[in-house]
Amino acid sequence: MFRGKKYKDGAKQIDRAAQYEAAEGMDLVCKTATAKFDETVELHVKLGVDSRHADQQVRGAIVLPHGTGKTVRVLVFAKGDKADAAREAGADYVGDMDMVEKIQKENWFDFDVVVASPDMMGVVGRLGKVLGPKGLMPSPKAGTVTPDVAKAVKEVKAGKIEYRLDKTNIIHCPIGKASFGPEKLTENFNAIMGAIVKAKPASAKGQYIKSCVVASTMGPGVKMSTAKMV
Repeated sequence: MFRGKKYKDGAKQIDRAAQYEAAEGMDLVCKTATAKFDETVELHVKLGVDSRHADQQVRGAIVLPHGTGKTVRVLVFAKGDKADAAREAGADYVGDMDMVEKIQKENWFDFDVVVASPDMMGVVGRLGKVLGPKGLMPSPKAGTVTPDVAKAVKEVKAGKIEYRLDKTNIIHCPIGKASFGPEKLTENFNAIMGAIVKAKPASAKGQYIKSCVVASTMGPGVKMSTAKMV
């Protein structure tokens, strides 16, 4: 795989055999994020669970202390007062059947998160086949199916992220932007790792966190020490 000069220079600063404590690791991530744009910092955690088993799923949501640095577009399925409350809370799009038809007929996906009131799930369920594969289907576990849609919108706008295992038992999620600096990234990192540790399934055996790597969009991966967290 071809790697550019900046990536190689950044990689030289990192000891590949080492596992870094949070503050030192985030400092390295910021130093090696040298692209001309504000790089997103991503966390990748491999867990010692088997996501094929229902009782070993790891999934949840957390509002990061400093948000993600990304402007999130929120679509809300709600009616009446709840629809009005969602608009007041800052939802970008609010509707019911009209939004379902727009997605189905126009293949419209100009949104990042979907929130729905429980009474709308019969309508939203029709979109399962298109929203599910994109990871956009609202769910009670992630707090995106809720009677209080306004609160959910505010939390998403404040930097709430959802974490869940992929098929290879890895969680991938953004923890901020390189411009946040090491201190804010460390606080976001500690918050999400704390949530992942708390979400450990009772049936999980052996080592829970197999590996933890943080990297900016264009930068090299930095291995993180998680010994103090588990």
